[in-house]
Amino acid sequence: MENTHEVLEKLKSFDIALKETNLYPLTSSGIKVFQINLGKLCNQGCRHCHVEAGPDKKEIMTKETMKMCLKALRKGGYPVVDITGGAPEMNPDYRWFVKECKGLDRTIKTRTNLTVLTENGYSDMPDFFKDNKVEIIASLPYYLESTTDTQRGSGIFKKSIEALKMLNNTGYGVEGTGLTLNLVYNPCGAYLPPSQKSLEMDFKRELKRRYGISFNSLFTITNMPIGRFFKFLRDSNNFVQYTEKLQSSYNPAAAVSVMCREIVSIGWDGSIYDCDFNQMLGIRCNHGAPDHLRSFEPDKLNKRRIVTGFHCYGCTAGAGSSCTGAVA
Repeated sequence: MENTHEVLEKLKSFDIALKETNLYPLTSSGIKVFQINLGKLCNQGCRHCHVEAGPDKKEIMTKETMKMCLKALRKGGYPVVDITGGAPEMNPDYRWFVKECKGLDRTIKTRTNLTVLTENGYSDMPDFFKDNKVEIIASLPYYLESTTDTQRGSGIFKKSIEALKMLNNTGYGVEGTGLTLNLVYNPCGAYLPPSQKSLEMDFKRELKRRYGISFNSLFTITNMPIGRFFKFLRDSNNFVQYTEKLQSSYNPAAAVSVMCREIVSIGWDGSIYDCDFNQMLGIRCNHGAPDHLRSFEPDKLNKRRIVTGFHCYGCTAGAGSSCTGAVA
C-alpha cells in the first residue's frame, strides 16, 4: 500500500503552482453562490463519494441551522442557493427550506442522486421541484448500465433511468418548459474527465436513443483524492499515478476561474468553508474570514483569502472542474 504522506511530501504544493503562475494568493472575487450541505444522510454509498455519505449517517442540518442560513442569505444577498448533501431531499426539513429560499426570490438549485426519487415518500418530489422552479443537477456516471452500477451499486442505473423519466414527464429537461435538468458525470476510475462538450453530445444521443430521455447540459467533474475515492486510490495503488497526473495537468486558466472564488460552502453544522471539498476535509475559512454562521460577515467573506491544499489540483487540472463542470 502506498504511503500517501510520503507521496505528497515529494509533490509540488498547490501554493507554489499558484506563485509560479502569478495567482497567489487565491482570493474571492465576490460570492454569487451560497452552497448548503443539508447533511450526509443518503440512500446510497457510492465508492467515489468525497462526502462519504450513506444510509447510516447521522450528520443532518437542523431547522435552527437552516434559519441561520436564511438569515445569512438575506444579509449577503446572494442570488443563487445550491442545495446539496448526501441526498438533500432526505433531510426532514428539506421542503420547508426550499420554500423559504423561494420566498427570498433566489435561484434554487438542488443536487440529487436520482434514485432517491424512486424511494417511498419521494415520488412526488418532481412536482415539488416544478412548483418551486428548482433547477435540478442530477448525478449519472454514464449512459451504460454496467459502468454506472460498477461505481454506484447494482440496480442503481435502472432506478436512475426511472427517475429521469419521472423528471422528463414533469417537464424537466424538455425544451420550452423552462425547467432545467442538468446531469453530472464523474469518471469511474483514476483518470480525468474527457471533453465536456463531446461527452455531453454522447450522453444526449445515447439517452435519447436508448430511453427517450432528454436533459439540458452535462457537467464533467474531476474525482477529488479525498473521501471514499481517496481510499480507492490508496487501496488500488493508484494514488501516486493519479496525484501526479493532477499536478502535471495544472492549468492556470482553470485556476483563474476556480469555483471557490465565487462560492461559499455551508456545512450541516453551520460551519463556513471555501468550497465543498474543503468542507469534507474539515478545513474551514481562515485568514481572518468568519468560519461559522454565528459570526457571519458578508464583507469579510467576499474579500477573503481562500485556504488551499494539494486537493485543489483536482479543480485546476486540464479543463478544470467545478460544481457546474469544466471551467476552461
